[in-house]
Amino acid sequence: MNSQFLKKAKLPDTPGIYFFLNNKKKILYIGKATSLRSRVRSYFAKNIEEVRSPLIKQMVEEASSIDYRKTDSVLEALILEVDLIKKFQPKYNTAEKDDKSFNCVVITNEDFPKVLVIRKKELINDQKYSAQYGPFPHGTQLKDAMKIVRRIFPYRDSKCQISSGKPCFNRQIGMCPGVCSGEISKKEYAKTIKNIKLFFSGKKNQIIKNLMKEMKVCANKLDFEHANEVKRTIFALQHIQDVSLIKNNDILPREENFRIEAYDVAHLSGSNVVGVMTVVENGISKLSDYRKFKIKGGYGNNDIASLSEVIKRRFAHSEWPYPALVVADGGLAQRNAIEIILKELGLSIPVVAVVKNEKHRPEKILGDDKLVRIHERAILFVNSEAHRFAINFHRLRRSKDWKPV
Repeated sequence: MNSQFLKKAKLPDTPGIYFFLNNKKKILYIGKATSLRSRVRSYFAKNIEEVRSPLIKQMVEEASSIDYRKTDSVLEALILEVDLIKKFQPKYNTAEKDDKSFNCVVITNEDFPKVLVIRKKELINDQKYSAQYGPFPHGTQLKDAMKIVRRIFPYRDSKCQISSGKPCFNRQIGMCPGVCSGEISKKEYAKTIKNIKLFFSGKKNQIIKNLMKEMKVCANKLDFEHANEVKRTIFALQHIQDVSLIKNNDILPREENFRIEAYDVAHLSGSNVVGVMTVVENGISKLSDYRKFKIKGGYGNNDIASLSEVIKRRFAHSEWPYPALVVADGGLAQRNAIEIILKELGLSIPVVAVVKNEKHRPEKILGDDKLVRIHERAILFVNSEAHRFAINFHRLRRSKDWKPV
């Protein structure tokens, strides 16, 4: 197979699963990707034997076609890949066959089930588990994935004691639904476990359909508080925040000369105020263009004023490449502040704002709908980078200013 075949495949720049097939349509290899087009293209590099392995080179030569299945997120691609490899046992997925040391996700068989990550070789084949998923070959990636799942569906783990009367640590940070403190009934918790099972079975749409029905029932009963909770869960499923699973070698849709800049401000009660700029260019974070700003205006808790100073100072540098899109951490006020400055400078650069919830997790993106739809993953990634970069810079500033009593 050659690069001419790749052109015919017309693979999309979306997350998903790809299949290399032989001339009898038998699956030779299954892989996951954050960008199907970029990932599959990498198999046609001249040095594929050095980059991957002689076995993969042999697989590509044996393949006669490529198929794919799109997913809505990298997280879903990760879960689906494992399920399909287990089902089809492709000839060239050799690493996944030697899987005794890999981790599995299991759900215990009890009134308030625990969701655990256990090595396959430690699993007990009895009635202890009601469900088992995996094995997953990448431990760190699975750990990050479970954090994402747990934010959507808080569950009980081995450290949570049933009705202990005292909230466990995970309950305090919103990762446990309150099994420990008696805040959730067996019936309600069973719904959470059912949704987790559906999610790991690739049935996200069924979960959303069920939640939509539940939300309508709550609204009819005038239970608007619970209806809003269900609505937030639906939004989280439809906008899965999986930037921790995105790696720079297989990251975002690669658009030539498309630069996105994100800005954030950090401080502690108005002291040691700092601002930062992070950059994604052509689908890759450009660390060399990240910038730090010590806020000079003395605005205290006024984040809008501090952000405005950052934007003015940044665009005073005409020697720096201008972005095609600007991302603000905040809401309409932050977005408006940046737009006013850009208008004064005669720059017609679109601006979007990433709105966070009370736990500082992305809830929605304000801005041009088309731009948001096309660049959503890149926007969330560069915004996450800005927040991380700002917090680290602020901590550094605080440590330098700290003096012993």
